[in-house]
Amino acid sequence: MNLEEYGRMYEAEETQWWYAGMRAISLSLLAAEWPDGAAESRRILDAGCGTGNNLAHLRRFGKTVGVDLSDEALRFCRSRGVAATRGSLLSLPFPDGSFDAVTSFDVLYHRWVADDREAVREIVRVMKPGGLFLVRVPALKMLWGAHDEAVHSRHRYTRGEVRRLLEDAGLEVARLTYANTLLFPVVAVRRTLDRLLHRHGSDVGFLPPPMEWTFRNLLGIEARLVRHLPLPIGASVFALARKPRAAPAAARG
Repeated sequence: MNLEEYGRMYEAEETQWWYAGMRAISLSLLAAEWPDGAAESRRILDAGCGTGNNLAHLRRFGKTVGVDLSDEALRFCRSRGVAATRGSLLSLPFPDGSFDAVTSFDVLYHRWVADDREAVREIVRVMKPGGLFLVRVPALKMLWGAHDEAVHSRHRYTRGEVRRLLEDAGLEVARLTYANTLLFPVVAVRRTLDRLLHRHGSDVGFLPPPMEWTFRNLLGIEARLVRHLPLPIGASVFALARKPRAAPAAARG
């Protein structure tokens, strides 16, 4: 990612409509699995933690730690006061079975992740049996635009691609949905104009307050919906998957 993007992320992540809305969906999916909230024994890894905002919010479910390849991102994590260490998704600096859950938000799509399948296998390695993996990636090649170039995108995924990616790593997919559905027509028009007008730069930034409020609340509606049903199309894909528990000794024969 371009270095200046980390500064924009740091300033925007708490309140900007897209970050706040995507976070609401993420927390809603985890809360459906962990309605009891935090547990002292629970350990959560945010793989590709960026500037660390999600680490602070994930504390409602357990003890959090982040990993990121960027020294600039880790500098912002220290500024936030969250725990994070340097490392690659392709070689995570943790022992096998270390975490009750791993999250990865808009990371697997990145050019730095040369092999998304190997990255998911590495994530599965550090998960405990029965542990959760919550992942978000950008969706649909038709939405490729200036933002993808600015944040060094490698790929935009379909829901089917995400399912295959997780199942091929041995995970059981519990929830799989598109998101940013209600605003999908707006995003599609914006990305089409990007290509036609040869616009450059990312979408990270604040809109006028009435639009911020409206867009954030539309994603809030989606956060409630995805706990009950998958959404049919959108600008992002969310998946929540579980690592199978070890079979009982008798069953293994």
